[in-house]
Amino acid sequence: MHVIVLSKKKVLLAAVIAALVLIGIVAGVILLTRAPKEGASVPTMAQVENYELQMIPFTAKEVPVYSVRRDDKAIALTIDAAWDADKTASILDTLDRYGIKATFFLCGVWVKAYPEMVQEIAARGHVIGNHSMTHPHMNRLSPKEIEKELADLDEAVAALTGTHTTLFRAPFGEYNDTVVNTVRGLGYEIVQWDVDSIDWKEGRSEETILSTVLKKLGPGSIILSHNNGFHIETYLPKLIEQAQSEGYTFVTVPELLPAGGLVVDGNGVARAK
Repeated sequence: MHVIVLSKKKVLLAAVIAALVLIGIVAGVILLTRAPKEGASVPTMAQVENYELQMIPFTAKEVPVYSVRRDDKAIALTIDAAWDADKTASILDTLDRYGIKATFFLCGVWVKAYPEMVQEIAARGHVIGNHSMTHPHMNRLSPKEIEKELADLDEAVAALTGTHTTLFRAPFGEYNDTVVNTVRGLGYEIVQWDVDSIDWKEGRSEETILSTVLKKLGPGSIILSHNNGFHIETYLPKLIEQAQSEGYTFVTVPELLPAGGLVVDGNGVARAK
């Protein structure tokens, strides 16, 4: 009988090769499951937003607007909508009750799923921003693909409201120079945030969310919330009341931005030219 003798070195090499093959298979499965499918249902909150804490750091010389240099205490409330809509009517009622206008960044899946809610947001005087058509990782797209994402969403919103979008927020907060330059080249301003409620993350209490936001507020701040965020129906009124008691005034993002053009420093702070 022929006996095959394997050295420790060969066994180790075989184990490494097997591990690499397994990693490749797992990665392929993950990519396939994450790939957007035509006609897919509205994604869940965790599917859309969990990347924000796990996102690999990126570098860019061109920076979006994170906040605005202001002499007054104006701030902007922004609300991203990419999943579900069962809390949106309550949010709109709360904003009406306090006489506040917000800026809603909508993605295409949500617009298609809830066209009547898109119209309601516009009818109540809020600003609608562009959050892309398919909520992709923008860093992976070519300039033409970026343009298509924005154009398709804008067309969908305009068909429902008669108004075109002029602001863009990148999905996952992800951008690079190509994204920023392409978006601005299309006539948009790209807007991030400097105060994150992290209200999409399950397990955070209303008190934690309020504390997170209020301690970071400053003149010219841009707050990030979500239309189906945890506790938003109860924390939003308290956030508004507390911010107003501290002298802050809520405005839309276009009202917050400097009129007549702006420049953005390396920290994302916008100021008038």
